Amino acid sequence: MAKVILNIGGMSCSACSAGLEKYLKKQLGIKNVTVNLVLAQAMIEYEESISVAKISDYIKEAGFKNLGVYDSRQMTEERQKNDGQFIFAAILAGLTLYISMAHMIYLPIIPFLNMHMYPLRYAITLGILSIAFIIYGFDILKSGYQNFVHRTPNMDTLVSIGVGASFTYSIFSTIMISNRQLSYVNHLYFESIVMVIFFIKLGRLIDLKSKEKTKEAIKELVQITPNYALLKTGKGEKKVTLDTIKKGDILIAKPGMKVAVDGIVVKGNGHFDESFITGEAIPVKKEVTCQVVAGSINYDCYIEYKAERIGKESTISEIVRLVVEATNTKAPISGIADKVCNYFVPFIIVSAILTLGGYLLLGYELERALNSFVSVLVIACPCALGLATPLAIVVSEGLCAKNGILVKSSEVLENAHKIDTVVFDKTGTLTYGNLKISQVYNYSQYSDSQLLAIVTSIEKKCSHPISKAFLQYAVENDLSFQEVKNFQNMAGIGLRGVIAQKDIYIGSDKLFTTLNLKNTKKKDESQLLEQGNSIVYVIENQQIIGLIGVSDVVRDSAREVVQLLQKKHKKVLMLTGDNEKVAQKISSNIGIEKVIANVMPKEKTEVVRRLMQDGGKVMMIGDGINDAPSLAMADIGVSISSGTDIATSSADVILMTNNLVRIVDLITISTKTITNIKQNLFWAFFYNICMIPIAIGLFHPFHFMMNPMVASCAMTISSIMVMINTLRLRKIQLEKRN
Repeated sequence: MAKVILNIGGMSCSACSAGLEKYLKKQLGIKNVTVNLVLAQAMIEYEESISVAKISDYIKEAGFKNLGVYDSRQMTEERQKNDGQFIFAAILAGLTLYISMAHMIYLPIIPFLNMHMYPLRYAITLGILSIAFIIYGFDILKSGYQNFVHRTPNMDTLVSIGVGASFTYSIFSTIMISNRQLSYVNHLYFESIVMVIFFIKLGRLIDLKSKEKTKEAIKELVQITPNYALLKTGKGEKKVTLDTIKKGDILIAKPGMKVAVDGIVVKGNGHFDESFITGEAIPVKKEVTCQVVAGSINYDCYIEYKAERIGKESTISEIVRLVVEATNTKAPISGIADKVCNYFVPFIIVSAILTLGGYLLLGYELERALNSFVSVLVIACPCALGLATPLAIVVSEGLCAKNGILVKSSEVLENAHKIDTVVFDKTGTLTYGNLKISQVYNYSQYSDSQLLAIVTSIEKKCSHPISKAFLQYAVENDLSFQEVKNFQNMAGIGLRGVIAQKDIYIGSDKLFTTLNLKNTKKKDESQLLEQGNSIVYVIENQQIIGLIGVSDVVRDSAREVVQLLQKKHKKVLMLTGDNEKVAQKISSNIGIEKVIANVMPKEKTEVVRRLMQDGGKVMMIGDGINDAPSLAMADIGVSISSGTDIATSSADVILMTNNLVRIVDLITISTKTITNIKQNLFWAFFYNICMIPIAIGLFHPFHFMMNPMVASCAMTISSIMVMINTLRLRKIQLEKRN
């Protein structure tokens, strides 16, 4: 199974995106499709038996255009070309209006185009101008026709029918004028064709500009890496482009320079600005063995770093991919607009036909009937309805990304505000996970260094935060590692390995139950627990040979985030595999009332499942390593990321920062986003409910009428109002940082 994200040309409303999505899903070999109206992209999963070229053919058959595979660095030549065409079209539209309406507003009339003196010349001139606009808007008309043929009518279908009817009748009137039926000069609709297409193109241009603003966070990420790097060679420094860098190359970053690729510091130490992925302005200290991220700024040091992740493997590329894929998913609430559009467009076509027939049956002139027919088609274009949800989602996705919150699907943004229970893992989440060995009880004949060398040799094979404490100790004290055989990770209990033919177990007091042993060191254990230590027992050949205390530091933002969540009336729990005393000590410091301790990974998942079965909407926050099952089980799983390993996380949300307050920000953004979407949907529906009766002519007795030009202008204004309301999301006030 393969996946590709394609840029799509020709989409203008939710009926367009829904129609393309529906058509592609019918095709053999295509397994799943999500079309994003705002980004003008289609994310397609397909069998490798078909090619992207074949998919392009399907897209063309549906009335749209494949503009190529998504490339975060693609140029804007096509957009600049469109801008130039629009400026020329605006000049022609102004000329058309002047020729057709100058006499109505007492402006000087162009003598040789006087409609009363030279009616045929007047009609032909307007006809030529309208043909120019038909060519300019041919993509609209073609899309409308093809979608009508495929029985997926959209906004373009409405416009195509209206423009086609107006042009046909105007050509008929021009023929009648040529046959000296001069009264038909008052029955020309060429200027309506011009202005309808012009306003639709104007609306799409404004739409495009607004969509570009919603993608600023993605653009900023794309542009964050430098164009060049300093490569260390045998002859000194060499300036090279990024595409020439290979894994393992040693690169140099001097004060003020940006890091070129993800890598590991091999020489030097200093501070780096990583705010572009974490949202935190405080510089981060880096030293030998620390990871540096492409795009981070070197504040104050000379460092050398080894290139590790290049190009698409880099953290920046991964973040961009996640953000783009997230915006290409659909929030459930968007289904409202999609379902409405599936029925709305056919309903409008039928309504317009009934309006035309009704006026003719009532004895009105064809001009009046045609005017109302075209007005109904144009005014009902569901542009605003189609933008209501996806535009808000993209703006919010960008806001999240800018603040170090990577959301993997738009469904998360819809559901985050519904969360009523927040469950925290302890180690690595509420605490930094930077554990230190605080005390060692040695019951063996080994020296302390020998005992810790044995423990470290086994811990080296594990990635748990406690293992990192032992590895750090080994580096600082120059301990030598020993060969370990038959290594076994006993989830939630500890580790096992054979060293020098001796069976070694390392872990919590649960080892005694597993090994059916008696714990004779309870007193020493109690002392460590009173001091807030996590405990690590060392058992060799069924004998206790060591008890080690490991301590951790609570995150600075832990207490603040708990208080903010409680103010929002969220239940806050702590789950930990650590013992009850340590868990209670930490929870009392940060204000969490309910603690569930001594739980293994499987048991954490069961706790989350029970909370959900009791009707709770659960958010689980963990370090993304041992908590993967419970993160996957929860309604929303949030992983605390190191900032460099985000691709393999099983969570729905990845925090690229140590500040847990971002969790509250996520809930705030979700709340504001859903409110904004509901406002957009209300105004979009309200607009159509109000305008369609006016276009039909129900208010004619009150001398309140509408023509196609006014209808197209009103349609554009409705879309602009939705865009303005949505862009207010960029001004959301997030929690202040300490």
